[in-house]
Formats: sequence, structure tokens, C-alpha cells
Amino acid sequence: FRGGAELLFDGVKKHQVTLPCQPEPWDIRNLLKWIKQNLLKERPELFMQGESVRPGILVLINDADWELMGELDYKLQDQDNVLFISTLHGG
Repeated sequence: FRGGAELLFDGVKKHQVTLPCQPEPWDIRNLLKWIKQNLLKERPELFMQGESVRPGILVLINDADWELMGELDYKLQDQDNVLFISTLHGG
């Protein structure tokens, strides 16, 4: 989490997580639900909108824009690095 997004997660910028086993492969959609339930500490409306991230949150999967990877439908692989960067700034 970067660009201020880490403030919603107790200021912790990096989380190494092991996701629980489930019948279908994990995708970004399910990861976001898991993050909201397990990591997000305050003001979920600043991070999520519906089942996705808010506009203004840049998502990178292994340093590539998630739009190139299938966004919410991207199937996570072992050791994937998912980065959330807030591009929203106060003034």
C-alpha cells in the first residue's frame, strides 16, 4: 500500500499473506473481499467502491497495471505481488 492507502491499514505498507484454501482459485475480486475483512482497519469507503477499489487507487500486479491482467478476474499465482497506490491527494 502506497500513496496514503497504507493509512487505512494501520500505516503498514507491506503485508505478506497466505490466503486460505478454497475450492476455486483466488482472483483479485476475492482478494479484495479478504483484504476488507482481514486487513482494512478504517474508512473502507476510501479504499473500496462496491466490489472493486475506488477510482484513484492504482492496482499493480507484479509491477503491471491490473487493466492489462484482467482486473478483478485475474487469477492469483503463488508469490504474486499486488500493490495498491492511492493517487488521491488532499489540498
